Parts: sequence; C-alpha cells; structure tokens
Amino acid sequence: MLIFRQMFDAQSSTYTYLLADSDSRACVLIDPVFEQARRDASFIHELGLDLLWTLDTHVHADHVTGAWLLKQRLGSRIAIAAAGGAEGADRLLQHGDVVTFGARSLEVRATPGHTDGCLTYVLDDHTRAFTGDAILIRGCGRTDFQQGDAGHLYHSIKEQIFTLPEHCLLFPGHDYRGATVTSVDEEKRYNPRIGGALSESDFTGYLANLGLPHPKQIDIALPANLRCGRPQNDAVQADPDWAPLNLTFAGIWEVEPQWLEEHAGAVQILDVREPDEVIGPLGAIDKAIAIPLAQLGERSGELSKEKPIVTVCRAGGRSAQATVILQHKGFDKVANLAGGMLRWNAGHHPTKGSFDYDAGL
Repeated sequence: MLIFRQMFDAQSSTYTYLLADSDSRACVLIDPVFEQARRDASFIHELGLDLLWTLDTHVHADHVTGAWLLKQRLGSRIAIAAAGGAEGADRLLQHGDVVTFGARSLEVRATPGHTDGCLTYVLDDHTRAFTGDAILIRGCGRTDFQQGDAGHLYHSIKEQIFTLPEHCLLFPGHDYRGATVTSVDEEKRYNPRIGGALSESDFTGYLANLGLPHPKQIDIALPANLRCGRPQNDAVQADPDWAPLNLTFAGIWEVEPQWLEEHAGAVQILDVREPDEVIGPLGAIDKAIAIPLAQLGERSGELSKEKPIVTVCRAGGRSAQATVILQHKGFDKVANLAGGMLRWNAGHHPTKGSFDYDAGL
C-alpha cells in the first residue's frame, strides 16, 4: 500500500510530497523546503519511515530546497536533474530513470521549459504525477529565466504529461489559490494556457506577454539550490527547545503565528515597527513591547534575557534583523514571527486596534 501526504509551505506556497511503501517503510520526499525540514523530519520519524531520497523537480527560484538539511538530519540521498547544473547531488537524473522506494517506484520524465532542468515524477501505476512548475492547476510555470523556453514547455506538457491516462492525478509544485490537485483530463479541457484547442503559438504568445515581476527570492534561492540547499556555512544548528522553530536559509529561527497565539504568555513579544505602524491598520499583538528597530541596540536592556523573545514587524524583514541584534547583545532565546503582522492578520489571529485585511494588504 502507498502512504501519501501533501504538505504545504505558506511562505513560498510550495507543496512537498511524501510517498512511502507501507511494507518496507521506505519513502521519498518531492520538493522539500529548507525551512520545513524540521517538520518533515519529525513527521517521517513519527510514521516510522526511512527517507531514502529527496527529489527536486527543478532548481527552484522561489525557495531553498531542504534536500541538504534532510540529508544531514536523516541520512537521505539527493537526486535532481542532470540538466539543472546543481552540484552536491548523490544522483543526477535523466529522462527514463526510475527511483525505487521499497516495492514502489517513480518514473522520471524530463519536462523542460519552465527551466531547462525540470522533471516530472510519475508513480509506477500512473495514478499520480508530480509536475513541479511545468504545469500548475489551470496554469503553468513561467519561462522567462533559468534557460526557460515556452516552446519546449508546450511540447513537454503535450508529450510527457498529457500522454498520461486521463484519470492520472497531477500534483503541482505550487498553488496560490488554495487548490491542491488536478487531473490530466481537467487540464486538457480547462487549462486556459494550453487546454482545449489552443495551439503552440497561442501558448508561447500568452507566456511572452505575462509581464511578471522578477522572483523575489531568486538571488538567494538560485545560488543555494545550485548547491542542493547547502548553506555557505554548512554547520547544522541544534534545535532550540523552547518552541517548535523553523530555521530559515539565512539562519533566522522563526515561529508560526498559531504557536505564538497559543503561547503568548510564555514569551516576550517585541514589535520593532515604527510608532505610526503599531497604531496603524494592521494593529498590534496584545502585550507586545514596542521598540523601533533603530532604537533596539540602545534599549535592549528593557528586555529580559531569561524569557524567550519573539520579534514582530510588518512582513518579517526588520524583525529578522532584530533577532540578529538581540543575539549580539547576548539574548539566546530569540525567534522571528514568520510573515510578520501581514501573516498574523491573514490567519485571523487577535490584534489590538482595528484591522481591515484588504486595506492592510
């Protein structure tokens, strides 16, 4: 029997997929995220599984892969497309290769176009395929960077994905609207970029005129993923024991909003926004200590070193800097609120003051 789980990283809207053979307990992870490596390792341990491989669908530009970190934690091996140009992998995959885990296996299909090193992984019974960014739910990956090519992507989808059985479920690398799965039949019928009677020229013309902004994380993610997620300083930090924290690729510990709401009394909440922001439309977290980032160095004495600190700002950038300042001042139990007040409000966690979510964004 197949064990299958779909997991999600809210920061990058990335899906990670766990597939395991229930008899042997051997498993693989497709597209793990660096910041979620602790979650993934804990889940694998809880289910009593043995992680054999991490499989990336391509060299990502929007998040850092968790492949290297999971290898350090669990002893798994790293596999990625030979065409992607990454170094540090244990296996470089080609079209037609097979990755085995217990009695189950995944067929490797080259689906270049979004990048030149994109792969789709097809389950042995053709009931599921993991398409990365080649085809999304009612969409497809962009083709304007990393040697992308719209014509190549058109043929990859038509010849490698749409030739699968129509009932085959397609699991994408991302979704930004809450959808989780589609099928070959659905995308052949309803995908507005390549479905129905749309031609190759329709497809390439559509992609040529998307006008999308430069990916926000590409300058960090791309170099890191060309090393299979290995940081420049490749020491593995020990996990703090005061909260279930995630370590970002930049070395910042982060806490999830739900945990902070449930444990607010156990920590010091430090809001490093400017005063007008604290009383602004995003509101503030109850009992937060307000110290603007520019004043934190000289006012850090107002905080206790005995009680953990969670730093907060609008989106998480300034509060990440605040954790570094505090650590330099001798505070060793410090974490950043993932996503800041924007994510706090998006999750409908309580605030002081009025908040209009649409206006806030």
